Amino acid sequence: MGIFSNILNKIFPHDHPAATGSGATAAPATAQQPSPAAPGAAPAGSSTPAAAGTVQPPVTPMPEVDVESVLSAMQAKQGQELNWRTSIVDLMKLLGLDSSLTARKELAAELHYSGNTEDSAAMNMWLHKAVMKKLAENGGKVPADLKD
Repeated sequence: MGIFSNILNKIFPHDHPAATGSGATAAPATAQQPSPAAPGAAPAGSSTPAAAGTVQPPVTPMPEVDVESVLSAMQAKQGQELNWRTSIVDLMKLLGLDSSLTARKELAAELHYSGNTEDSAAMNMWLHKAVMKKLAENGGKVPADLKD
């Protein structure tokens, strides 16, 4: 289990698809498009009767989690002033995770950071935005100012 999975498990309810591992790396169900290479899918341009009669199961939207509310409540309980809104270090501390440079470099590798990990300031800013974006992709309601 990676660091981002730990972040999901701390923020999302334990029965949420993203926290249970069934959605931790995938986009939410509402944004998924059927894959042309999916088993049983007809090739593009095919008009065979079997392809026309194939019924796709309904897509159930992933339940949304208000990330800002969860994190604000965690901070209120903790009583420590942490700037989790802009700092990946403070976000990780709030969640009770290792926020060391080594852990952040591991998270950067997990999220495919292509910049210089020796420039920790640039990496940290990128990590915070990437984590917020990934939370949103996994069913988290994240305010726009935290993703951009």
